[in-house]
Amino acid sequence: MAFCLSRRLRQMVSARRDLNPDFEGVSFEAVDAGGVPAEWNVPRNVSQQDPVILYTHGGGYCIGSIATHRGLTARLAQAANARALSIDYRLAPENRFPAPLEDAVASYRWLLRQGIRPERVVFAGDSAGGGLALAAMIALRDQGEALPAAAVCMSPLTDLAHEGDSMRTRAKLDPLAQLASSTASAHRYVGDDGDLKAPLASPLYADLRGLPPTLILVGTWETLLDDSTRWAERARAAGCDVSIELWEEMIHVFPIFADELPEARQAIARMGEYIKQKTAAR
Repeated sequence: MAFCLSRRLRQMVSARRDLNPDFEGVSFEAVDAGGVPAEWNVPRNVSQQDPVILYTHGGGYCIGSIATHRGLTARLAQAANARALSIDYRLAPENRFPAPLEDAVASYRWLLRQGIRPERVVFAGDSAGGGLALAAMIALRDQGEALPAAAVCMSPLTDLAHEGDSMRTRAKLDPLAQLASSTASAHRYVGDDGDLKAPLASPLYADLRGLPPTLILVGTWETLLDDSTRWAERARAAGCDVSIELWEEMIHVFPIFADELPEARQAIARMGEYIKQKTAAR
């Protein structure tokens, strides 16, 4: 049943043409990133010497793709004057944890094999993809790998157990992430008997020492607001450089609605400036 439902959800999301535009000024090239299907988003006048964004899309680890997030990744690449590598990591329930994490780590290692220096790479992601970006940095740190320059996360999913109060107090404000559906997706990801608080599945519960600078953007109307605020608090307590911005009356992953929302366009510009700052002259 879970397999059929996930396939149906993917079909519905893929049918949303507004999330899969032909984006002027950006070229797209499919590549194999160390065994992971991926796509370069390359803005006009950006070269191989410019920084790279490694992007992991959202969708509760069960839906979403390069195509559904192409408008967001293209805009972010333009704002940062960078190339963005968007990856199609394996999805649950067919491919449960840690498959998406393995794909994120493999694609980063592939970038390094292309001669791209870690200090020129920024991880980015939204929702589950934001949580995946954080988890990938933790895994790389634990494996003794060189870490990227920074991370940019939009409404990151950091707690699959959904213990934050905002999951309930913001339920009537945020139409995109609800407790029942989010909990179902979490179980599809880790399995019915899996640990929802496993540190590399829920990075809120990980040792956060030694992680790169991180920018988090989250809306005040989000059910996942506390996933961001609690992670930022724990990361700061661990000595990390964390900037968290609360955008008033914004819902889950609001930057994806850049066609409609001026705040979304402002947020993308803000992320672009942060990426430029963290990769400048490095």
